[in-house]
Amino acid sequence: MKVSDGGLPALNIGMLPKVDVAALCGPDDDGHPLRILLLYGSLRAESYSRKAVEESARILEHLGCEIRVFNPSGLPLVDDENSNHPKVVELRELAIWSEGMVWSSPERHGAMTGVMKTQIDWIPLSGQGGIRPTQGKTLAVMQVSGGSQSFNAVNQMRILGRWMRMITIPNQSSIPKAWLEFNSAGHLPDGPLYRRVVDVMEELVKFTWLVRGRSEYLVDRYSERAETADETHKRVSKNK
Repeated sequence: MKVSDGGLPALNIGMLPKVDVAALCGPDDDGHPLRILLLYGSLRAESYSRKAVEESARILEHLGCEIRVFNPSGLPLVDDENSNHPKVVELRELAIWSEGMVWSSPERHGAMTGVMKTQIDWIPLSGQGGIRPTQGKTLAVMQVSGGSQSFNAVNQMRILGRWMRMITIPNQSSIPKAWLEFNSAGHLPDGPLYRRVVDVMEELVKFTWLVRGRSEYLVDRYSERAETADETHKRVSKNK
């Protein structure tokens, strides 16, 4: 999905300069654009969680990121198909490709949607060859609501992000009465809600630059090192 053609009509470009990468990235970083995967949680033609993702993607592109937006249409329920299903393969490959993610869900019955949860559930905590698709990567969470402002969905996604060993940034976005906020072109007009989305994306970019190249060290765990040492000891002992 290409979203950059939509422009940034509500953004004060002069107030959002390019991120000072040199002040954030590691000394050995090759400087390639940050790779950000965006997921949304609705299949409706008039999906406001998708519109929030598209608005976010335009901001991320302005900040120099390479973005991918995953379309969840056709993704099967977990365990209803095997992991060789084309949509599952696509999602997992994007998760491995990414260095940070944006999750945007509607709130339905006081929770994130099944569409959103299904996408997250298809991303395994442990992947092929020991590669964990999410561990040590950054995450920004957003939600849209049909009624008054709520934080149930973003709070749930924070829990999931922690479970997936992701580094979830402090800021977040919740858009109430989303059907009144987006205009006919799919944009949020300038105002507090739009500015919060910009804040979240700017913060995500800064945190991702800080974490990239350092994530393996940041999420290295004593318990796992100790378990590996125990397994090695048992194997060596058997061969004596």
